[in-house]
Amino acid sequence: MAEFLELEAQDGVRMAWNVVPGTKQEAGNCVVPVSAIYTPIKPFPNMPLLPYAPLRCRNCRSVLNPFSIVDFAAKIWICPFCFQRNHFPPHYASISDENLPAELFPQYTTIEYQSPGEGSSLPPVFMFVLDTSIIEEEMTFLKSALSQAIGLLPENSLVGLITFGTLVHVHELGFGTMPKTYVFKGSKDVSKDQLLEQMSFFLNKPRPATGVIAGARDGLSSESISRFLLPASECEFALNSVLEELSKDPWPVPVEQRATRCTSTALSIAASLLGACVPGSGARIMAFIGGPSTEGPGAIVSKNLSEPIRSHKDLDKDSAPHYHKAVKFYEALAKQLVHQGHVLDLFACALDQVGVAELKVAVERTGGLVVLAESFGHSVFKDSLKHVFQSGDKDLGLSSNGIFEINCSKDIKVQGILGPCASLEKKGPLCSDTIVGQGSTSAWKMCGLDQSTSLCLIFEIVKKDIPDATVQSTGNQFYFQFLTYYQHSSGEMRLRVTTLSRRWVAGPGSVQDLIPGFDQEAAAVVMARLVSFKMEIEAEFDPIRWLDKALIHICSRFGDYQKESPSSFSLSPRFSIFPQFIFHLRRSQFVQVFNNSPDETAYFRMILNRENVTNSVVMIQPSLISYSFQSAPEPALLDVASIAADKILLLDSYFTIVIFHGSTIAQWRKAGYHNQPEHQAFAQLLQAPRDDADAIIKERFPVPRLVICDQHGSQARFLLAKLNPSATYNSDSHSGGDIIFTDDVSFEVFLDHLQRLAVQ
Repeated sequence: MAEFLELEAQDGVRMAWNVVPGTKQEAGNCVVPVSAIYTPIKPFPNMPLLPYAPLRCRNCRSVLNPFSIVDFAAKIWICPFCFQRNHFPPHYASISDENLPAELFPQYTTIEYQSPGEGSSLPPVFMFVLDTSIIEEEMTFLKSALSQAIGLLPENSLVGLITFGTLVHVHELGFGTMPKTYVFKGSKDVSKDQLLEQMSFFLNKPRPATGVIAGARDGLSSESISRFLLPASECEFALNSVLEELSKDPWPVPVEQRATRCTSTALSIAASLLGACVPGSGARIMAFIGGPSTEGPGAIVSKNLSEPIRSHKDLDKDSAPHYHKAVKFYEALAKQLVHQGHVLDLFACALDQVGVAELKVAVERTGGLVVLAESFGHSVFKDSLKHVFQSGDKDLGLSSNGIFEINCSKDIKVQGILGPCASLEKKGPLCSDTIVGQGSTSAWKMCGLDQSTSLCLIFEIVKKDIPDATVQSTGNQFYFQFLTYYQHSSGEMRLRVTTLSRRWVAGPGSVQDLIPGFDQEAAAVVMARLVSFKMEIEAEFDPIRWLDKALIHICSRFGDYQKESPSSFSLSPRFSIFPQFIFHLRRSQFVQVFNNSPDETAYFRMILNRENVTNSVVMIQPSLISYSFQSAPEPALLDVASIAADKILLLDSYFTIVIFHGSTIAQWRKAGYHNQPEHQAFAQLLQAPRDDADAIIKERFPVPRLVICDQHGSQARFLLAKLNPSATYNSDSHSGGDIIFTDDVSFEVFLDHLQRLAVQ
């Protein structure tokens, strides 16, 4: 595992197979696809930043890299992707073996270019869209969180404000003497032209004739734009006074009805306004929603309380009347935002569902952030919002306007990407006929990306036959190049280039060569993203069966055993934890949707689809640490047997952090022993997991929920649900610990079945 982490520390890439199956058939037999999880703008302290433009191959446009073959005498370099011979330009005249440019250094497989002359940086733009159909208490929480956030905004950023409930209000912040708003009906769709007309953009200056140069901002003058988008330094006072005056939606709500909430109309107006004022700049719509959308094209439920909000069962049976219409609306909105280069961030804070499942497509394709909490007063929301704007070493590094491109050797094609991006429909010889996620393209738009945004690329090996041994030994390298062109958080445009090489093997005996290159953590994450994707798009898909078949196939191909003898079965250390990951994945919130709402499931999957391998593994198989008087904190088995009366357990399942006190510890704590000077050691034992939990919370976005509970208490369920049920109410042996009331099979039973089926 260590060498895979080293590769990630150098290039931000984890591949499921680091030795690649060389033919289509071999790759098919490996079950886990040839894939890479890549973090495009992961920060590297030692990465050089080159102040000149990259040198590209004149045939395939790939960038000069350490794998290029260089002839110093003739000043020629050969591209490893298409074997084209390219001449070096005059300013490379002095290169030699002793005098290499940085991009040819073997250790700089990842390098960044900062193009000169592109310093005209556009300021970041934030359009706050606030739901006012919420109770007064929530309104107070939201206003206080926002006024804090406004204080943290970068000085040069532009800010706008839209509020909505029954109607949509667009606030004119540039009209300082008195607050002024434009009001739109929530149930009506407003086109961009109607919007510009109604907001009197062309009052003093007539609208230019069509045929004006594209990109001239629809002919809008900067004066008319600055009515709605003001620099943060100028509008802090205006914004705060509007927020202070803001109250909940004044329209009465009958007892048997839900509040009127036109979320989709408000977001559509925000998108059109930004599209008219600042197309192509790094703009973010930050939507703060406190309840279900009941009005307009994106409504998820009717106003009558007698109609329940759709559940997973309704979606499966296709009996959610509003779902398809809303998804269609948000798909169109996603397309518009991607075209404009703008991001939709979603902060959904309500006890009820707000429509995250429908909004998912717009947030994910634009690379937006998503936070789900129970209330605007909850630390999950408040701390996450602060985290978005804080600067320093823990900031998110929000970047915008990204374009991600890929180049690879001719025997590889790209099936698609699972992650926060949108296809640019750049078809070519690299595109596979099989599409997974955002496919049939070799370039993707990433409107918003940050330092931890990770894409999962799925490849297809297309080579049919196995060449003879002599060819194989000389040319058995596959090359991949990832190009990320993006606007850095400082405002300048940059190009990050990562070039990788991996050895491929084929033919008899290749199974033994593949084993050392298998990264079981990356493979588990790829399977998790794939199974989530298939559950969303394939009707009648059985995720448990699909995962089990895949695991049995892998174990029978890579395991060591005698036929029909389960007791002889063993797996190489490279594969030994993989069955455990799949066991926990089958029980995880990505696969088990029972007990979760469609909004929660959509939220979990959106976070899984954008996080790196280390974080995703914690979501699939949480980590458990045990604290006791006897020893220093140590990792514990994710098993019910780890529970003990005199121990404290710290469970990190990414979305939730649980501090669980064993029954004796809980009794001592209730008796107040930790406050007595002679029980200093006990006070330290109680504090240690708190400190560790705080350290995790500081690092993470969205901020996880912290649950502190006692053995046999009601909240202990947060821990018990994640543990392997090795002792249940119907098993014979109870080894200390606790028991779990469940009919789930334990990991031991699961392994027994797996071994029996794998050796058949």
